[in-house]
Amino acid sequence: MKKILFLSLTIVLAFTLSACGQKPENTSPDSASASASNEAGSTASSEPVTLKVGATAVPQAEILEHIVPALKAEGVNLEIKEFTDYVQPNVQVYEKQLDANFFQHIPYMEQFNKDRNMDLVKVTGVHIEPFGAYSSKIKKTDELKDGASVAIPNDPSNGGRALALLEKNGLIKLKAGVGISGTVKDITENPKNLKLKELEAAMLPRALDEVDLALINTNYAIEAGLNPMKDALFIEDKESPYVNILTARPDNAQSDAMQKLAKALNSEDVKQFINDKYKGAVVPAF
Repeated sequence: MKKILFLSLTIVLAFTLSACGQKPENTSPDSASASASNEAGSTASSEPVTLKVGATAVPQAEILEHIVPALKAEGVNLEIKEFTDYVQPNVQVYEKQLDANFFQHIPYMEQFNKDRNMDLVKVTGVHIEPFGAYSSKIKKTDELKDGASVAIPNDPSNGGRALALLEKNGLIKLKAGVGISGTVKDITENPKNLKLKELEAAMLPRALDEVDLALINTNYAIEAGLNPMKDALFIEDKESPYVNILTARPDNAQSDAMQKLAKALNSEDVKQFINDKYKGAVVPAF
């Protein structure tokens, strides 16, 4: 009798466990997997994306700071890292320490890519910073004496830009056709016997007391307290080809977050911000 009772309980238990292990009739492995995938996708799409962007302090970092709230509303957290040089922002983007940078123009980027075998790309153009000539010793170029010292940037693209501006203002002559690619070796006429000194771009404002004239990128001029519209002896016009660009890598330039950043930088809000804050010293390029 005990054996019969034990056998009956065993059979009942076996049926019970089998029933518990059955899948619901309307649930298939594929539908369960799809449901899990949809839940994961929904969670991922709702999470904010962080973009790390390198920039020089003025005006680039200021412009980026201005659009932080708008990007946050779009699901993009913007982390801004400031630089005082023109090398590390590109190196760190290429090495994926940064997602993008905002400090340079296309001629500089192209020369940098060529010199260092990199492949950085333009995402969008944002503004132009008219390049100017400054002095703490003279008020106009006619006052430059024979043998006066003139400081220019030592990187190829900005150095060529400075020489072209000196030529445009009648201070030197360059070989025909060199345009913005000229070097000091391309000077064919130098009637005032100007002594050209090539310095790192960021150092130029500090060299003003040591030279008679310095050609300075606007971002460094503004940062040093100079007003390009008032203090420059001469300056590029608004047709300058040197548009400052948002730069990234080929693998992330078209990402959703990067395109949201590009759209914010090209917004009417940013255009108004640039015009109001810099009053012609920085010009929107869109």
